[in-house]
Amino acid sequence: MDSETVWKADAVALADRISALLTVVRSAEAEIGSLLVEIESRGVMELFGYRSVARLFEHLADVPKSAAETVVKRARSLTSGQNLDGTPIPAVAPATGLVALDGRLSTPMIDTIVGALVQVPPEHRDDAERDLLTFAEGAGHKQVAALGARIVAHLDPDGAEPDETEPATPRRELSLRRKRSGVWELNGRFDDETGTRTSALLDSLAQRRTTDEGPDLRSPQERYGDALSDAIDLALNSPELPMQAGERAHVMIAVSLEDLKSGIGTGPLGDTPTTPETGAGRATLGDLGTISAAEARIHACDCMLIPAVLGTKSEPLDLGHQRRLISTPLRRALYLRDRGCAFPGCHRPPRHCQGHHIRHWADGGPTELGNLVLMCAHHHRLLHRSGWQVRIAADGLPEFLPPVFLDRRRKPRRNNLHQPLPFAA
Repeated sequence: MDSETVWKADAVALADRISALLTVVRSAEAEIGSLLVEIESRGVMELFGYRSVARLFEHLADVPKSAAETVVKRARSLTSGQNLDGTPIPAVAPATGLVALDGRLSTPMIDTIVGALVQVPPEHRDDAERDLLTFAEGAGHKQVAALGARIVAHLDPDGAEPDETEPATPRRELSLRRKRSGVWELNGRFDDETGTRTSALLDSLAQRRTTDEGPDLRSPQERYGDALSDAIDLALNSPELPMQAGERAHVMIAVSLEDLKSGIGTGPLGDTPTTPETGAGRATLGDLGTISAAEARIHACDCMLIPAVLGTKSEPLDLGHQRRLISTPLRRALYLRDRGCAFPGCHRPPRHCQGHHIRHWADGGPTELGNLVLMCAHHHRLLHRSGWQVRIAADGLPEFLPPVFLDRRRKPRRNNLHQPLPFAA
């Protein structure tokens, strides 16, 4: 409605117009949810290079992390999906999802129906959903919530049994086990003092990393997982770490030069669309593990390199001298130039960062200041896996080009959080 039409409209016309617009908005929100489930079924990492659909939607919609997670959770409840192996993931309220696509249900009403259905046994869920939807046609979400509570009480009048077990006495113990899938499981118990110190350490490393392209995309579990990884990196880099067999603690990655070169880069700079980096080969990790060649390229950006020639039975025929790709003076120059992670909006200090080869050394890229940029582990992996690109600008400082799906113009961005040296020219 234009301004003149609005001025002439009576109360009924205004209310009707608002109702019509609400129908369009609600229908669009439901369709967005079904698209998010479709992306998740296909694999958001493969399509966009992001860890989760919620992280992707947070960037696309420019909404807070909690809001993005709520949208994705609601979409999963309304739309059936499937795991990456093809096994189906049934929706909690599929009939509600169909009605939502018509724009006939508000968000509170959807959440009320879903909240009631998750408490209903699966064998009674279809009947309960039908009753709730019928009642929702002429009642508000508070009345529907009351009906849902009555349905749940009727199906389970005694409620859940109270937990009367005594809590186990905590002890300081830890187990770390590798599964055949390559996933490691960590379980442990700590006394109150050790748990408090561990919590303080992880809290300091798990702070949200708000960047220029949006707020932190990680869930709390992901943030604390990354924090543990960062704490391990800091411990491994400590000069006071005890020696093992005459050497500092380390993890060996073995990969052939051909496989290392098999990782497809993120493409040329400019307006060319980019894809997540992949690698056709495999690399051995430690004693039992394996990783992809693309993952090996991430670690190979900043590592100790030992060239080796192997025979047909993998026996060493010639072993070169160990050398660090990024020397100590070059690393200090990186610290002085970038002052921390160079990714736009990241606050990580230099001690939490790795040197990234803009053009990988396996592809002929030199290990020199003009081909290096300092990045934290989180943004280092994002750069390798998504459409982000980095280059050194004419003034000698790094700048980042966002993926096309975030900015079609791919306007370069820089990190302005780290203060330059006060005496810089």
